[in-house]
Amino acid sequence: MCPAADRRVRVLLVDDEELVCAYLSTILGTADDVEVVGTAADGAAAIEAVARFRPDVVLMDLRMPGMDGLTATGHITARPDAPAVVVLTTFDTDEYVTRALRAGAAGFLLKSTPPEDLIGLVRVAADGHTVLSAAATRRLLAATGPVPDGAGRLVAELTEREREVLTCLGEGLPNARIGQRLHLSEATVKGYVSRLLVKLACANRTQAGLLAREAGLTR
Repeated sequence: MCPAADRRVRVLLVDDEELVCAYLSTILGTADDVEVVGTAADGAAAIEAVARFRPDVVLMDLRMPGMDGLTATGHITARPDAPAVVVLTTFDTDEYVTRALRAGAAGFLLKSTPPEDLIGLVRVAADGHTVLSAAATRRLLAATGPVPDGAGRLVAELTEREREVLTCLGEGLPNARIGQRLHLSEATVKGYVSRLLVKLACANRTQAGLLAREAGLTR
């Protein structure tokens, strides 16, 4: 979901620790174009809050009592008007991060992300781009293990240009940066990304980027 340029990015915070929500609210509240529209303490409450507040971005904790963030992410991203769900995690080795991405999450960040970076990353997520913590990405890649046969087979069926675009997605590059690297217009890149998502049966560009890593296109 990409918010209109003349309105604020609406953010929902989901974490069972009140102090965490207060901390994030304080940081995001310093930006004129970002608005925290609500908070939720578990996955079930998050699903209800998404329907009520219609946020552009959900910052989702994974480990919560009751319905966890992983289950909630699957429900939220299945909505036709789904917001971007960005997972927040304390540990970059958490195996649930990979599962959250496959459930449709638009990326993940460490809770230790510097305050000065958080606002910009929320904007990136609202614009439909992948949001990945660099430190957590390195650990994720190290933990992926052997390349699944399915990923390699899907990539082998792509054209050379499609593989180049997919490689860029695996590096977390937005469309403008992909266009600069491959000498393509941003509109052309958008077309390639849309076709890739269909060919690879990926819900979003984050899932496509993860597949690129699994297929060995990026390191």
